[in-house]
Order: sequence, then C-alpha cells, then structure tokens
Amino acid sequence: MQADLSKKDEQFREFSLNGPMWRVVLYVGFPLALYESLNQLFKILDTMMASHIGASAVSAVAYLSQINMMISAVGTGLAVGASIKVSQAYGAGDFMLVKKRVSTMFAMCGALGIAILLVLVPFTPEFLRLMNTPEEFIADGSTYFRLELFGMIITFFNNVYIAIERARGNSKRILILNTAVIVVKLGLTAWFVYGLGGGINMISCATISQSFLLLAACINMNQKGNAFGFSLRAISIKKEVICPMLTLSFPVIVERIAFAVGKVIVNSMSTVYGSWTVGALGISNNIGGITTNPQNGFQEGGSSIISQNLGAGRPKRALLAFRWVLYIDMLIGLVIMTASLLCLNQLAGLFAGDNAEFAEMIKQIYRFEAVGAIPLGVNAAVMALLYGFGKTRVTLVMNFCRVFLFRVPVLWALQQFTDLGNVSAGIVMAVSNVASGVLAAVVGVIEIRRICNTYDVRYFGGERKN
Repeated sequence: MQADLSKKDEQFREFSLNGPMWRVVLYVGFPLALYESLNQLFKILDTMMASHIGASAVSAVAYLSQINMMISAVGTGLAVGASIKVSQAYGAGDFMLVKKRVSTMFAMCGALGIAILLVLVPFTPEFLRLMNTPEEFIADGSTYFRLELFGMIITFFNNVYIAIERARGNSKRILILNTAVIVVKLGLTAWFVYGLGGGINMISCATISQSFLLLAACINMNQKGNAFGFSLRAISIKKEVICPMLTLSFPVIVERIAFAVGKVIVNSMSTVYGSWTVGALGISNNIGGITTNPQNGFQEGGSSIISQNLGAGRPKRALLAFRWVLYIDMLIGLVIMTASLLCLNQLAGLFAGDNAEFAEMIKQIYRFEAVGAIPLGVNAAVMALLYGFGKTRVTLVMNFCRVFLFRVPVLWALQQFTDLGNVSAGIVMAVSNVASGVLAAVVGVIEIRRICNTYDVRYFGGERKN
C-alpha cells in the first residue's frame, strides 16, 4: 500500500509551511468564505421560495432545519475533529498516516449515517415531539424531515470530502463543486415550487443535488497510491490511527449538537410569541449568516493552516495564521454588517412579500442580531486557533456557554420579567453574540500565553532566548 503526494500536494505543503502567511490564509480561506457565502445565499433563496408557499411553510422549514442541523452536527463534528489530525500528519510528513486517517474517516461516517437512518426514520413524529416541535409543524413537516435525513447522509460524506480537500489546500475545487451543487439545487427547488406548485416536501427532494458532489468525491478520492485517496485496506481501528481523531472529534460533536439543541430550545421558547416569530428569528439568522458564514470560511481554512504548521513543528507560524484570520474576520464583520443594515428593508421585503407585519418583525429581530457581527468575528478566529491546536474541549465549553449561559437563560428571564414580546428574540441574539465574542477574546489571550509557554515562543517577535 502506497501513500505518496501528488506534485500539487507537495507544492501546497511547501507554500503552507514557508509562504507569506497573509497569502496562505487568503489562498485557503477566501474560496471557503465565498463558498460559505454562496451556501448562505442558497439558504436565503430556499427560504424565499418557501415563503411563496406561505408564512407557515417558512416557519416550519426554519424550525425543522434547526433540528436537522442538530443531527448533522454529529457528522460535521466528526469531519472537523478528524481533519485536524489529517492536517497535522500532512504537515509532519507522515503520509501513510494521512491515508489511514482519510480512509477511516469515510468508514466512520458511513457507519454513523446508517445508524441515524435506522433510529430516526421509523420514529420521526415521536422524535419531533421529543424536540417540543409544535403539532402543526409535525403534521406538515414529518415527510419533509425524513427526506432531509436521507440528504443528510450524503452530506456526511461530502463534509468529509470537503475537509480533506481543505487540508490539501484545494479550496478552489471546493468552491467550484459546491457552486455547481447550489445552482442545481436552486434550479430544482424553483421548478418544484413555481413550476409544479409543490410544498415543502418538494423543496427537500431538491437535496438530490448533493449527489453531484458525492460523485465528484468518489472520482477524486479514487487515487491509488495517493496519500489522500480512499482505500479499503487503509481503514484501521488501531489506537494510533483512530483514537486521536475520536479524542478531538467527540468534544466537537458534543459542542455542535449542544449548540444546535440550544437553538431548537430558543425556537421552541419563541413559539409563545406565535409561529411567525419563529419564522422571523430563522430569517434573521439567515440574514446574519451573510456575515458569519464567510467568517466561518476563514475559520475553517485557518484551523487547517494552523494544524499543518503545528504538525511541522512551527508553532510561531501557527500563531501568525491566527492573527491574520482575526484581522480578516473582524473586517468582514464590520463591512457586511454595515451593508446588511443599510439594505435591511429590501432584505426583509424579500422574505415577507406583501406582509408588512412579518417584515417589521424580521427587521426588529435582526437589528439586535447584527450587533454581534464583529464579536463573532473574534469568536471565529479564536475557534480557528483552538481547533488548529487541538483544544476542542475548550471550544466545547465556549459554545456551551454561548447557548446555555448567554442565550436560553436570558430568553427565559425576558419572558418571565418583561413584556417586550417578540423583540426579546432579537435581544437574546445580541446578548449571546456579544458575550460570546468577549469570552472568546479572554480565552484567546489565556490560550496564546499557554501556547507561547509550552512551545517557548513569543507571540510578537522570535523565539525566546534562554
């Protein structure tokens, strides 16, 4: 069994470890940020098409999507945690270990997907009730949710493939392939909704477009002898292969499930203000994603660069990568937040149509949510640092605080002690996002000091002199 690098992979490794860091961060992060932005645009357009069906359809899709995200967090958490160790092995030059971890990652996602289908598909209504889903959403959305589960399994494999390509520096390939998927998905959704007059179940059927990316993954991963190619023989359950990946992945999985569960709880608590508030909150989150998604793109790219340089024994460059991600994410937060607020009337109108009351509800909530754009940029950069250095237990605590300390208790207090009404949903988002940014800044300072002490380097300047 061979595990060699292609010439392109060798060139990127050299660039990542020795090139100007600002260029490395932009080279890897910009296509990912653009991909995340396009993905968010797709979600917005998808919601707009759902609004053509009716306001209740928008609310049902918004609510069920959060539950779907909670389940998919298992697959994405596994991909994130495992890809960190793949990137470290790549940076360290252990290409056989890269191949084993890549192949084992795919195998784990396959087993996970089968288990989810066997447990949830037969008991969808019961599971949705367990999530405190309003009965009107269960009646309209059970079939939609089942269809989304099948699409999610394809997405599990796609997330692993994207994580691998990200580690190789193939961000442009990720952008091109996912753009094609988005175009196909939007085309199918538009045809199903406007052409055939279908409901939300037809929207879910359009996720078949993810099969295009899965096909590309099968083709590109079928590289015999390549370190990043899939091989059945390379699948391993040996401790040195699987344990480091699971050790990092488990906190990420718990973190992302907890975060998604928290959002489901907030949605459920918001139903006391009416189903429209749930829909308005979901739409506000989508508009907020115009800012946070590109920040997350640089976060993902930055964590990969950081872990590669750490694996190569270059912690100083890893910290330099974090610094550039921080600068870029804060700038993104400032620019896009300003633009979204200036265009808020138009954005709300796209979702609400002629419903002025629904549009005003969206604007009220989003004005508060937008306050957190820059703090969330700080949060994304610190997350990149922590993921890159394998400190996933710290990220678990941070995201747990973001939801179960800064969000759910605040909403409960507003409901118990004020009569602010649906604007409370927006206040909660502002408090949560700003507090998360402050917490991230404090954690970042502490962890950078620990890293500098551990690896005997200075954050500014060269190595320490004894």
